[in-house]
Amino acid sequence: MAGFVSNLLILLLLFQNISLGFRSPLSVFKRYKDTSTSLSSECLGNVQPVISFGLSDFALDIRMPAVTPKQSDTYLCMSVPLPVDDEAYVVDFKPHASMDTVHHMLLFGCNEPSSTENYWDCDEGTCKDKSNILYAWARNAPPTRLPKGVGFRVGGETGSRYFVLQVHYGDVSAFRDKHKDCSGVTLHLTHQKQPLIAGMYLMMSVNTVIPPGKKVVDADIACHYKRSPMHLFAYRVHTHRLGKVVSGYRVRNGQWTLIGRQSPQLPQAFYPVKYPIDISYDDILAARCVFSGEGRTTETHIGGTANDEMCNFYIMYYMEAKHAVSYMTCTQNTNPEMFRNIPQEANIPIPVKSDVKKMMHGHNEELKDSDTSSLLQQDKKEEDILDQDFHIEEAVEWPGLDLKLGQVSGLALDLQNNLVVFHRGDRIWDENSFDSKFVYQQRGLGPIEQNTIIVLNPSNAKLLHSTGKNMFYLPHGLSVDKNGNYWVTDVALHQVFKLGANDKEPLLILGVPLQPGSDKNHFCQPTDVAVDPVTGSIYISDGYCNSRIIQFSPNGLYVMQWGEETSLGRSRPGQFYIPHSLALVPDLSQLCVADRENGRIQCFRLETGEFTKEIKHKAFGRELFAVSYSPGGLLFAINGMPYPGEAESVQGFVMNFSTGEIIDTFIPLRESFEMPHDIVASEDRTVFVGDVHAKAVWKFASVEKMEHRSVKKAGIEVQETKESETIVEARLKNKPESRDPLKNMDKQHLVQQASSTGVSFVLITTLLIIPVVVLLVILVFIRWRKTTVYGADGECKLDSTAGRILGRLRGKGGGGINLGNFFASQKGYSRKGFDRLSTEGSDQEKDEDDGTDSEEECSASPLPPAPSSS
Repeated sequence: MAGFVSNLLILLLLFQNISLGFRSPLSVFKRYKDTSTSLSSECLGNVQPVISFGLSDFALDIRMPAVTPKQSDTYLCMSVPLPVDDEAYVVDFKPHASMDTVHHMLLFGCNEPSSTENYWDCDEGTCKDKSNILYAWARNAPPTRLPKGVGFRVGGETGSRYFVLQVHYGDVSAFRDKHKDCSGVTLHLTHQKQPLIAGMYLMMSVNTVIPPGKKVVDADIACHYKRSPMHLFAYRVHTHRLGKVVSGYRVRNGQWTLIGRQSPQLPQAFYPVKYPIDISYDDILAARCVFSGEGRTTETHIGGTANDEMCNFYIMYYMEAKHAVSYMTCTQNTNPEMFRNIPQEANIPIPVKSDVKKMMHGHNEELKDSDTSSLLQQDKKEEDILDQDFHIEEAVEWPGLDLKLGQVSGLALDLQNNLVVFHRGDRIWDENSFDSKFVYQQRGLGPIEQNTIIVLNPSNAKLLHSTGKNMFYLPHGLSVDKNGNYWVTDVALHQVFKLGANDKEPLLILGVPLQPGSDKNHFCQPTDVAVDPVTGSIYISDGYCNSRIIQFSPNGLYVMQWGEETSLGRSRPGQFYIPHSLALVPDLSQLCVADRENGRIQCFRLETGEFTKEIKHKAFGRELFAVSYSPGGLLFAINGMPYPGEAESVQGFVMNFSTGEIIDTFIPLRESFEMPHDIVASEDRTVFVGDVHAKAVWKFASVEKMEHRSVKKAGIEVQETKESETIVEARLKNKPESRDPLKNMDKQHLVQQASSTGVSFVLITTLLIIPVVVLLVILVFIRWRKTTVYGADGECKLDSTAGRILGRLRGKGGGGINLGNFFASQKGYSRKGFDRLSTEGSDQEKDEDDGTDSEEECSASPLPPAPSSS
C-alpha cells in the first residue's frame, strides 16, 4: 500500500511538472515584463536585469540608474553591455517611461560608449565609435511592431556589443519632489537567426537656413540608392518648432511614390508604411521638410538646441541577412531640379491645434489653469464623441416625409447646415431608361421641368431656395464644397456639374452629354462627386458601367484614376462593383467609397489613391448604398434591401472610423425604409436619409442614453432625465423588445461567451481540486493505518515526507502569458538628433415577390461594363 501511495504521488508531481513545461518560453518574459512595469520610481532594486527564458531567448532591461535631472533640456546617457558574446537579434522593445517626465528616449548600438560611468551628460557624446539607432520613443507616440522574422542584429563579429540609452528630460518641473527616475526599455533578444535584418536609413538636411519672417522654406534631401534591395516598413519625421510637414518618397523612373507624410508637431512615432515599398538599386530616396520662419527675428539654422531646427526623415527597413546593412544616411540633395515635380501634398501643411503643439513642445512652458482646462477639453473632444453613450432615433416631428418630391437621389448640407436635396421631379429611372450600351432612351422627354435642387430648413423642412430647372435628365449624386457650390452628377447625361448656389448656368461641366465612355473625357453613369476642401481637387465615382475613381484638378483637368472591375471570387482592394457614394475624411486626407454591390466601404489616400482600409460587416448584407463622414471620427452608412431569404434588415449604421466598429444602428419609427439611397450627417450627429423609392427624406437625431424614468401615455413614452430635460419619442404600443437584431445578437454572443468562460473556469478548478482531495483522503487513510499499526512514530515520518512532497508541489507554480510585441511606438528625437514630440440598374430595388413596378428602380442584374474607348 505504501508503494502504491508513493507511486501515485510521484505521478502527480510529474503531471504538474509536464503541465508547466507546456508554457511558452515567452511567458517568462511576459511575467518579467509585467513585474518590471509595476516597479516603483526608485527603480529596479534587486531585480535581475537579464532574464533568460528557454534555450535561445532572453530579456535585457536597460534603465536609468535612479537619476534626478537638475535642469530642463537635460540629456543623460547610460550604457549596458550585451550579456552574450554570440550573435543575437533584438526582436521586440517594451518602453518604460512617462510623458510627464521624459521628453524622448533613444537607444543606440555601438562597440565603445563615450563613458564608463554609471551615467553621464550626453554632451560628452553617446559612443566613441560609429553608433546605430535601434529604437526611439517620444511622448504620446503609439506602438509600432517589427514584422515577423525581422530583427536588429547585435553581438558576434559585426554587431554592436553595447547599448547606449539616451533620455531627454524636457521640463524638469516634475522633479521638484526630488524623486528618482528609472525610465528605460526592455529588449527581447533571441539567438535564433532571423532571415531578415532590420536597419535604419536617416535622411537629414545639414545646411538649411530659415530666414526670419519667411512664410515657407523648403529643405530638400535626395540620394541615389546603390545597395541591395531593401523593404520599408516604418517611418518617422522630426523637426523642432518651425516644421509644418515632412514627406518622404521613392522616385523610380520619374514616378513619385509616397513612403510617409506627417506633421512633426504630432507624436513623433515610427508610423507603419501603409503599403509595401521596396527600394532597388539606383532608385532615388527623396524627402522634403516645410518650415515657416514666422515669429522669428533672426535666422534659424540646423542644430541640436531647442532654438535650432532639424529636418530628419527616418526609414526603418529590412534586408536579406546576407546583404544586410544596419545603418545608412543621406544628407545631400543630388538633384534639386527633380523637386519641381514633387507631389503637391508635400507642400501642404498638416493642421495641428495650437494647444496640442504647446503640449508637444512643452519645454519650460507652464500653462495657466484656464489654458490647461481648455487644452484638456480640446484634446478630449474627439474622444468624447466616440465615448458618449448615444443612440440615433428618428426625429418624429420632422415633416420631411410629407414633402412633394420626386425620387430622392442625393443629399448634402450647405455651409449653414441647411439640407440640400437633389431629386428627379417627375422623372423615373426604370428598365426602359437605358439600352444595353448605357445610352439614355428617353431624351425626347427633355430635361426635368421642376427645380431639382431644393434647400430646406433642417429644423422644420421649410423651403429656403430651389434651382436646377430644365437642366437635368436623371439626377444622382450631390455634394457642397467649402465655397457653397453645388456639385452634381447626372447618370443620363453622363456628366458632372458645378453650380453656384444662385447661378442659373453651370460654372464647370465635365463629361460629354449623353455619350457614355471610359476614357479621360467621358463618364458612364457617374454616381457621386467630392471636392477636397484643402486642395480643391475633384473626385468622381464612375460609376454604374465603369469601376473607377477619377481625380481632376480644381479647374477640371484630368489628374489620375484608380480602381478596376471586381474579379470572380472575393473582391480585392481597389476593385469596385458600382462605386456608388463618396465621403471625404479631411482630417486624415482620405476618401471613402460605398462599394455598393460588394457590400463594403473602401478608403483611399487622397493624394495617391492608395488603399488604406476596408470596412465590411455581415449586417451590411450584400449592398451598401451610401456613406457619410462626420468630424470627430464617426462614419455613417445605409445599406440596401436584402435579397429574398436573407435576414439583414435595411438600416442605418454609425461606426467608429478608426476601428470600423459598429457603434449604433437605426431605423425609422413611423414608416419603413423602402430604398434608402443617400445619407448625410452633421457634426452634432443629426442624420438625413433620402429614399429613392419612398420619395422622402428622413431625419434622425442623437439621443443621449441617460438614466430616466418613463411614463407611458397612449403609446407615447415620455422620458424624464436626471437633468429634468424631457425627451418625447414615438413608440408602437406592441413594440418588440428590440428593434436592433444586431445588438441582440451581440448581447447573446456576450452571454454565451460569459457562460462558456464560466464553464471553463469551473472545469479547470474542479480538475485542480480533485487531485488535492484524493491526496488528502489518502493521507487521512494512511495516518489512520499507521496510527493503528505502527504508532505515532510512523505517523510522524509519513507526515514529514508528505509535507516535503506537498511543499515541492506548491513551489512549482507559475503561469505565463505571451508577450505582446511593442515596437517603437514612441519616438521622439529631440535636439541631439531626435526632437520630442513624441440598381437603380442602376439604383435598382429588389422586390420580394420578384416583381417590378413602373415607379420602382428596376432590379435587373447590372449590365456588363462598356468596352473602354481609351
